[in-house]
Parts: sequence; structure tokens; C-alpha cells
Amino acid sequence: MDSIYVKDLCKSWGSFALDHLSFHVPQGCIVGLMGENGAGKSTTIRLLADALTPDAGEIRLLGGSPQDPAIKEQLGVVFDETGFHHVFTPKRIGKMLSGIYRTWDEALFQSYLERFHIPSEKAIGSLSKGTRQKLAIVSALAHRPKLLLLDEVTAGLDPVVRGELLDLFLEFIQDETHTILFSSHISSDVERIADYVILLHRGKVVLQAQKDALLYDCGIVRCSRADFAQLSPDDYLFARQTNTAMECLVADKAAFRRSHDHLLVDRVTLEELLLFYTKEEIS
Repeated sequence: MDSIYVKDLCKSWGSFALDHLSFHVPQGCIVGLMGENGAGKSTTIRLLADALTPDAGEIRLLGGSPQDPAIKEQLGVVFDETGFHHVFTPKRIGKMLSGIYRTWDEALFQSYLERFHIPSEKAIGSLSKGTRQKLAIVSALAHRPKLLLLDEVTAGLDPVVRGELLDLFLEFIQDETHTILFSSHISSDVERIADYVILLHRGKVVLQAQKDALLYDCGIVRCSRADFAQLSPDDYLFARQTNTAMECLVADKAAFRRSHDHLLVDRVTLEELLLFYTKEEIS
């Protein structure tokens, strides 16, 4: 079963456009949505969360429409800004949300506040950015959603806070009916916890793959211009020139090694994949 199904999703304004986005997110996994600034990550999350209206296309969340109140009840949504008024306290936030969500679990909310050292009586405006972000996330979790939509929620946070939040996301999907789609430009966060990767470039999906298989199969060949000239375009997906050599992204590093055993093939990271897919290929 897919927790998220998107078909031919379009949204445009000014010079930007999401161009017939199509992807799906299986139930019980974490999917990292990656791309350069302006690729359409935040727009996609906001469309899924019904915070924006699409120009065209189909969105199904948990088998239903994002506009359906019964579906909204099962969503936890966190953007890069908390959205809570700075004069409110976490205690007040809990009271407000308990009146919105029928499934609100006050005991769970209080346990999260204690676990993450979030003072319940302090005004939100007096809290650090990391603490505010933790509050936003535990508030989204305390009504026990099945699907989390997270937009750049670890951006600008120190490694300790980011680590705490990533551990919390991993705990959330231990229940195999739970699913997370999170956008991030921090490739190490995606590499650490994601099961699948969706890569956006200029408003289009250019890659959707299982993360471990992608990192296992793909590789980077670093070679001289002379060695590069001997390669066929079928040998690599993308190529780029550095100050001292050529770099090629190959889809199957084991097969490449068998046919070009004189060239070194290194493992690839998600950051390097992002760079290859979002930069122009050399001529």
C-alpha cells in the first residue's frame, strides 16, 4: 500500500513550475525529498499538506484526499518555521491542539516535553530555535498520526538536536503503518535514516530509488581526460570536469570495474549524486 500517491502534479507561479510530478511513497518507510534550492521541495510538501492548491494532478494520502477531514486527522505536518505564536507556552499549545485532534494524547505530549527538556511554562519566543523545532515535531506526533510530512525541519540545527530528532523519526516508523516524507538539503540526514530517495530538479522528479541499493550500485570514476576520451557515453550517466581530472557517475560500479579494470571506481554519497543530477553535463 502507498501512503502517498502523486500523479502529474503541477503548480506554477512566476518563473517557477512543478512540472507533472509523479511519485509514490510506500507505507512503513522514510523517504527523503532532495534537490537544490528552488527545486520544488517545499512546494511539494505544502501541496501534499493542502496548504497550497495544485493547478493540476492527483494527490492521494493514506488512500484518500488531502481535503478529507478524516485524512487530515491522520497527518502530522511540520514546516521549517513552527507557526506557533511566540507568546504561547507549550502547555497552552497542548490545550489548543487537544481541542482540534480527537486522537490527541496528552500523556504522550507531556512525556515528549520531559524527554526533550522542553519547559511547559516558558513562552515559545524565549526558547532556542532547536527547542522550538522539537516542540513543533512532538506536537505533530502527540495526536498519533500515521503520516508525517516534514519540510526542512532539521535545517539550521546543531548536530546534537538533529541527532535527537532523527532518532525520534526512526522510532516513529517502528510501527510499520507509519510513514515519513521529509524534505532536506542536509544529505547526511537523508543518508542516515531514509529508506527511499526522491530527487527533484527544476520542478521535476529526476530520480526515485531505494537508498541503499542506489548507494551500493552507483559509483564515481575519477580519471584523466585521456582515459575519459576512451569511454563510451553508454559507460556513464553523467560526467563533469574538475580542476585536475574527469569524474563520471556510473549506474553499476561492479560492471564498470569488470570492463574497465584499469580505472578506479569510488563509492558515491547522496551529496555527490545530487551534484551530478543537478549540474549540467559536459559537452
